[in-house]
This record gives sequence, structure tokens and C-alpha cells, in this order.
Amino acid sequence: MHRVVIVGGGFGGLFAAKSFRGVPVDVTLVDRRNHHLFQPLLYQVATGGLSPANIAAPLRALLKRQQNVTVLLDEVVGFEVEERTVILRDGELPYDTLILAAGSSHSYFGHDEWGKFAPGLKSIENATQIRRMILYAFEQAEKLGDCELARPWMTFVIVGAGPTGVELAGAIAELAHQTLRADFRRIDPRRARILLVEAGNAVLSHYPPKLSGRAKVDLESLGVEVWTGAMVTDVDHQSVTIRRGDQLERIETRAVLWAAGVQASPLAQMIGEATGAAVDRGGRVVVGPELTLPGHPEIIAIGDMANCLGADGKPLPALAPVAMQQGEYAAKLVRDRLSGDETPPFRYHDWGTMATIGGFKAVADLRGFRLTGLIAWLTWLFVHLMQIVQFENRVLVLVQWAWNYTTRNRSARLITGEDVVLVPQEPGGVRLEEEAVPTSHS
Repeated sequence: MHRVVIVGGGFGGLFAAKSFRGVPVDVTLVDRRNHHLFQPLLYQVATGGLSPANIAAPLRALLKRQQNVTVLLDEVVGFEVEERTVILRDGELPYDTLILAAGSSHSYFGHDEWGKFAPGLKSIENATQIRRMILYAFEQAEKLGDCELARPWMTFVIVGAGPTGVELAGAIAELAHQTLRADFRRIDPRRARILLVEAGNAVLSHYPPKLSGRAKVDLESLGVEVWTGAMVTDVDHQSVTIRRGDQLERIETRAVLWAAGVQASPLAQMIGEATGAAVDRGGRVVVGPELTLPGHPEIIAIGDMANCLGADGKPLPALAPVAMQQGEYAAKLVRDRLSGDETPPFRYHDWGTMATIGGFKAVADLRGFRLTGLIAWLTWLFVHLMQIVQFENRVLVLVQWAWNYTTRNRSARLITGEDVVLVPQEPGGVRLEEEAVPTSHS
């Protein structure tokens, strides 16, 4: 039987696996984690609006009715392309067709050392780390009281004004100005400073100018400062340094959140070296019209780790709908090959893009129909709920969201995990201290 190995259980890998239902192939899905994650809603976990279980589901549960799919919890560490073998940390896996869908991670543009001070948002671990950082900052400010020393703890800097940065900034603003406003006695959370920093000239720069401008206005109405044309030049545990024109400004903060760039999985570079395929500046392997690697039609790369040109001749964006459609196409390509049919080149059907801002505000560009405000927010809500893979999760998310927006409450605002935290010391300084925070399963 034809052996298909899929690396990665994100949108591309999961949709490929599900598209092999009823096909006479032997599919093995390999992932380092045991769950599929709905990444577009990670910012809700990071700001206490949802719990991790609301936006994730075990891969085995999602694929349990497909008897031709086996799920392996393992890590890919190499490839033997001539032998058609994937090298795992705990063994080897032969294939006839290999589908690579390992996704992407954060890019700090050559400053990887910033990562320990400015976490990105790509995993549940990232989201709970950011949640801990945000909530702990308010707790430390409460210890200090309403004074100048508390200001850095109540300053939140989000780097990057794409959809993730905009959504994070809006959610933190709602958290500070609404949810937490009556929770503290010595500070007023509404005095928190939320700064969104963008190196380009506009927020949501890939959106039409009208929607980009509306997003900026909506963010400012929520109390977010928006700095465009501002580039981060340094990040440490106490501050972020930003260049605006010819001026450098150092902002004291204990919470820098990174939403400025992505880098493809290292597996893209690895397979590029193994096959001779080109890899672009973002670490993505360049694929042909059928999403295959040159000279290796048995290797298909999809999603964030693939550089695939769209109809306009530009690489397709790293978006969930792209990965979903490519996953379905990869399965169709294998089916057609087995039946001897021709498969036309991959073509992405762009149904539009949207981003939520907060307070029932959003912007959406749906194939020329440009929506703002409440109708855009309701459209965003419906589309995201329909894309969550499990029906039970859709119901949970809808009920929890309805409750949160009715009561202005974010019930999942828990400080969990163990981390090195910053503890106030004497005026003018902080000290590092290992502090074990009780772990929760929420």
C-alpha cells in the first residue's frame, strides 16, 4: 500500500490527513505535540479570554475514525531523500510520498537573544507565558502602589502591527480598561500604557488603506498608542529601545510581546539542503506549481514552510486558509497519481482577510466587500467558529465568548507555570528571583 508521511499536525497537515479518508493509502502523521491548535485564537488565551482546551484538540481524537491514519508523537531530525526515509528522534519512517507541513516560528530579524525577553505567540506555551507576564505585571504594580515605580509594570509594548499585534493590543486594552478596572485597590489598571509599535507606515499594512486607517482609529479609541515608522533596536528584561526617525527612545517596561515576523520551521532549510531546493530569506523552501520540490515529485511542502507563488506572482501569505487549501490539494495530488489522473497546478482561492480589534470592532476585506465595526466583528466571529475543528469546541467558545462580552469578564486569567520573574526591590531597581507559581491545567 502507498505510504504517505505527513510532518506537522497544524492546518495543512490535518487537512491533508482528513482528505485521505477512504483512500487506499497508509498515512502516518508525525508531530512533536499531541494536539491540533487553532492559532488564530491564541491571543484570547494570552489575555485570559479563553482556556487552552477551548482552541486545541488531540490529534488522535480528530482522526480516530480514519483507520488508514496513524498518529506518532515524535520529532523529525533529518531526511534520507534517496532512501525515502524520514529520520525521527526515536527511529525511522519510510515513505512513498512525503508531505511537509511543519509551520513556522518567530523571527527576531537576527536578534534571537530578544526572544527570552519578548515572547512571540505561536503555541499554547507561548500564550500561557504571555498571560502570566501580563497578569503578573499588574500584580507587581499593586505591590508598589500608584507611584512612578509601578509605571514600567503597567507599560505593555507590542512589536508588530499585523493581525496578531493588533488583536493582542486590543485585547490587552479591554483587559486593563474593563475587566480588571475594579479588581485592584492600590492601582487603577485603566492607567496602563499599551503601545503598539510598527516599523512600517501603517497598521495592518496588507489591508486596503481605508481598513488600515479604521483599525488605527479603533485601537486609539480603546486607549492604545500606535507608533508607525518605529523600529525596535534593542530589548532587555527592563526596557525596549525604539528608533523613530533620528531619535532613539528607551521605554521602561516589563512586558514586551513580539508579533513582528515569522520564520519557517528549520525543517524547510533541512529539506532544502537534502534536495538542493532553494530556500528564501524567510526560511521557506521554494516549491513548484504542484507544491512539490524540484526533482523530487514525491516531496510536497505546504503551509508556512513553503514558498508558493500566487496568481499575482508573489508568494502566498502564511495564513491558515492557504495551509488548509494546500493540505487538501496535496491529498488530491496523491489520489490522482494513484488513479493515473492529471492534477492541475495549485490555485489559492482567496476569500478575504479579517482582524478583530476589540470592543465589537473588527475590519474585514472579503473579496472586495470591506466591512468595519460590529458587522465585521460578527463576520469574524462566525468564520472563526466554523473553522474550529471540533463541534464541542465551537459550542464552548461561543458560550464563553458570549459570557465574557456580556459581563466584561475574562474567566481564564490565571497565573500558571514556573518562571524567572522580576520582583520589585529598592527604588530604581529590580532583582531576579526564581519563583514557583502553582501550575493549573486550565
